This record gives sequence, C-alpha cells and structure tokens, in this order.
Amino acid sequence: MDKTMKLATMEDTVEYHLFLIPDESRDPEKHKEILQKYIERIMTQFAPILAPYIWQNQPFNLKYKPGKGGVPAHIFGMTKFGDNIEDEWFIVYVIKQITKEFPELVARIEDNDGEFLLIEAANFLPKWLDPDNSTNRVFFHHGELCIIPAPRKSGAVSWLPTTPPTIPQALNIISTHPEKISASESVQGAVNRRIRGYPEKIQASFHRAHCFLPAGIVAVLKQRPRLVAAAVQAFYLRDPIDLRACHIFKTFLPETRVMTLVTFTKCLYAQLVQQRFLPDRRSGYRLPPPSHSQYRAHELGMKLAHGFEILCSKCSPYFSDCKKSPVTASPLWASFLESLKKNDYFKGLMEGSAQYQERLEMAKNYFELSVNRPESSLALIPGEEILTLLQTIPFDIEELKKEEANLPPEDDDQWLDLSPDQLDQLLQEASGKKESEPISKEEKEQNYDLTQVSESMKAFISKVSTHKGAELPREPSEAPITFDADSFLNYFDKILGPGPQESDSDDLDEEDFECLDSDDDLDLETQKPGEEASLKGTLDNLKSYMAQMDQELAHTCIGKSFTTRKQVETVSQTTNSNEEDSDAEESVMTPVDVDLNLVSNILESYSSQAGLAGPASNLLQSMGVQLPDNTDRRHTSQPAKD
Repeated sequence: MDKTMKLATMEDTVEYHLFLIPDESRDPEKHKEILQKYIERIMTQFAPILAPYIWQNQPFNLKYKPGKGGVPAHIFGMTKFGDNIEDEWFIVYVIKQITKEFPELVARIEDNDGEFLLIEAANFLPKWLDPDNSTNRVFFHHGELCIIPAPRKSGAVSWLPTTPPTIPQALNIISTHPEKISASESVQGAVNRRIRGYPEKIQASFHRAHCFLPAGIVAVLKQRPRLVAAAVQAFYLRDPIDLRACHIFKTFLPETRVMTLVTFTKCLYAQLVQQRFLPDRRSGYRLPPPSHSQYRAHELGMKLAHGFEILCSKCSPYFSDCKKSPVTASPLWASFLESLKKNDYFKGLMEGSAQYQERLEMAKNYFELSVNRPESSLALIPGEEILTLLQTIPFDIEELKKEEANLPPEDDDQWLDLSPDQLDQLLQEASGKKESEPISKEEKEQNYDLTQVSESMKAFISKVSTHKGAELPREPSEAPITFDADSFLNYFDKILGPGPQESDSDDLDEEDFECLDSDDDLDLETQKPGEEASLKGTLDNLKSYMAQMDQELAHTCIGKSFTTRKQVETVSQTTNSNEEDSDAEESVMTPVDVDLNLVSNILESYSSQAGLAGPASNLLQSMGVQLPDNTDRRHTSQPAKD
C-alpha cells in the first residue's frame, strides 16, 4: 500500500487551488453552491481554448473540495502532465486568466517540486525568500503574480505574520493590501516569458503528420482526437506482456489501412518517432524500404496501431453497458450547451453542418472529461472508450480511401534536428535574452575579447559568498562590494595578536582587499583610539609574512609556472650572461600578470572539456560569458594502441 502511494506521488503532477476572497456578506451555507457555479462558469468560458487541446496524460479539471484542517472550502484541480512540461505551463496561463476574468478568486499552483513559479524566477527573487519560508506566499490575483512579504523584524508590520501565513491569513492580506503584495516586474517577467504566446501557442504546439492507419482508428480519431495521446503512451511505455496482444491483431487489422492526417502534440510526435521498433511477422504489418517516399507514414501508422491494440487488449469487450450512457443524458449538459452558445463557441456555424458537428463532438468530449467527469468506477478507460466508439460510429472504408486524395500536407519536422546554434537561441529566448543580430561563427571568433573572461571573474569574486553558495553577477550597473581594510585587520589582530617582525612590502595594498566578503559585522566606530598602532603593526606583520614566503619560493620552480608581465621579457633580454644570478632574482620578484594567467588557465580547462559540460564552461556561462568553439585540434590526442 505504501509503495503504491509512493509511486503515485512520484508522477509529474500539478495541483491548482482557487479560493474566494473573504466576504462577510456572503452566506456561508451557500458557499458550496457558489463555488460550483464558478466551476460551471469557468469551464464554459474557457471551453474554446480547453476543448481542442491535446493533453499528454490528464486534462485540466475543476471540482469542489470541502474545507479541512484550516483550509477553507475551495475549487481544486490536479493534472498529471507526464513528459510534456508545456501542459503544466498552459495550466499556469489558464489559472492566471481565470483570476483576471474573476477578480473575486485567488489562485495558487504548485507541483512535485513545490513552488515551481519561484524556481522559474529564482534569479530575481528577494534574498529573504527561500523554500523554508515560501509556504502560502505565492498567489495569482487579478491576473498578477503576488508574493506576500515577510516582516524584517517581529511586529514591524502589524498585518504581516512573522511565520509563513495560513491560507485564511493569506486571503485576508490579499483582500486588504493588494497593492503591497504584487511581485516585482522582473519576477513577473520571468513567469510571463514562460507562458508568452498563449492561446495562439496551442496551435504551434501541434504537429500534423500522415499516418497509414486501420480504418477503425481513423474513425475513432475523428471523434476523439485526444485518444492519440493514450495510444502513444501505451506504445511508448509498452512491455513484453503488452506486446503479446500485438502478435496477432484482433481489433485493428492491417488489411483495412488507409492514409490519413493525424494531429499530435510535438511531444507525442517526438516520442513516437524516436522509438525504434520492428513489428512481429505474425502481426501482418509490413514496412516498405526506408527509401520509400511514404516510409515515415507507414512507420508512424504501425506504431500507433500497436498502441491502440494494446489499449483495447487491456479491457474486456463485454464491459458493463451502464458505462455507455451518452453525455447528453447528464442533467448538466443542457445548461452547458446553452452557455457555449452564449459564449459564441460555435462561431456562427450553421447547426447540423459538418464543422458544427465537429465542434459539438469536441464539446461533448470536453464536457465528459472536465465538467461532468465521474469520480466512480463508471469512468471509461481509454480501451473501453475506443471499443464503445467502434460499436456506435459507422464508417465506410471506401469513403475513407477516397479522402486520401485530398489530404492536407503534413507539417515539417525539421524542429526535431536542431543545430547547436538554434538550440542556444531557444535557450536564450527561454531565459529572456535575445540577440539583436545573428553573428556568424567566424565573426564571433575574430571579434571575441578575452578581457571579458578576466573582468567577469573579477566581478564574480567581488560578490558575496556564504555557506549557501556564491552570488553570480546580475547587472553591470551594480556597485562592487566595498571592504573596510582597517575593520578587517582589527578583527585579524584580535585572533593572532601583534608580532615583533617587520619587513618589506609585497605589493599588498588596501585595494587588494576590495574583493573580499563585506558581510562580516565589523564596525570601525567600535575601535578605541589606542588601536591604530596595533592595526598598523598587524598590517606590517602580514606583509612581512608574504615577503618571507616569496623569498622561500624564489628557490623553487613554482614561479616558472606563472606568466609575468611583459616588462620582464624586455629586462631579461638586455641582461648579460654573467649576471644570471641577479637576473633570476629579478624575474622572480617581478609581479605576475594575474589576468593573463587567469585567462590561460580557464582556456586550458575549457579546451580539456572537449566540447562537453565542465567547470570552466559552467562558470563562464553562469556569468554570461560565451566562449567560441575550440577549433585548435593540435592538442587532441589519438587513443593509444596496445
């Protein structure tokens, strides 16, 4: 029992909750009735974009959920989106629009990862917000993302609780202080970029392809286009037991195949295309040679037919007739259909026309799944639904074959084979970064400035780092972290104490401390007047230690591993051969070219990655630095032969 529940929770699931803003004038006894009316209004108003959508696993749905454990009664929905992450973000768009159309509703949404909206906007969140205190703080209201703030000090703001708020507290804050909880523009922008383009984006997420399918499947898909998702999943997740039903087909015979156009989502199409599969010889499904012009259509049809056969094999053909009650028998259907007509769902089409009937069947399917969805065992599984349609829908194979001549062209699937540059462009667009003009590979290599590497690394080092990690540079306009050297030395003196040694300086100036962390709570004002001499002595001692280390390292080979500044080359060239000792000493004490060594080491590390992910590329990309491809293959070694 526990294992089953654990596996169920591991599926990719998104949950969404819609709450009513508190209103003292509202009759508590009619709360359930009010919420149910909102469900009907929402599902009717959003039917034009929800009805034609093809879901990966489960559709968007809403139901009444009674109050429990301090959470008031509200509207609840849950969708398993599986491998298609776009289903989750489409739901985010729908929820956002619901709160815009119904201002009295407040919504929150989360998935297996928790507050995934905050994860999407992680680079722009306030520093105080973390997973430990984000519970019940993120909502949609009036179509805007809201984040309930936390007070900096206990009791500083009377209407803000010091701990994460409860749902009733959050609803009260949203209703009384809506202007103070709106998320920043950068956070809003990060979420809006992810849902940008809807509802027009729905059509762009589809892929239409020719498939050579049995006539029964063609008839089923005309009535229930969404069943293509269940068939693809059945084939994609098949096991040896499932394939036993496909040794000899009983439902979808290969002799009845016709060419048709099938609408997939891009995710479903990719799952079907990328699967390598050869049918059993006993199945009767034969594929033409790969060079055949319609090989892809035959292959897709074969795979899809296997999926439909697997679905039908999992149910008995003699399942209970009580599950076959028509949608129109529901008491809610009449009012739902009337609401669709008021919202111009049929777009002025003539009743009884082919297009009208197509939209009507789509509405029935949508109503059955999302509005009148049964919660009992009477719900039809996909295989039962397919068998029911085969028994009730008349179809003529000859008529379907005549339609082959007038099939619309299929979509181009070149999006499956993205080049590295196209993939980088998509990633940049997803992160909100856009290049003004495309730059060729050769131009990138010629115009690349290596000083970006050293400057970005300096900016990275100047940021704050704690036990939780380091902050990456965000905006070039941000002022660098400042550091009070006297305060630091005061703290250092308390630990080590003053020392008697004095020595020369080793280029260690106060500017060298600017890159250190400034978050230590050191205050110069707390120093006593007599501490200045101690501070100076501590600084001199530290410089003395550094000078002594240089003297010891001068007799080793460590100095040769660093590149010094260009002036060293000029000095060394004019030195006489009989002054080798003095020349060695001078070259050792010459300052190291930090920038050149930094860039050289990073490029060497980047080259050793051989185009794969690694520490150098990850660090540079996180700082916004894109290195050109390594075209120097001189250091590429061949595999050793025994």
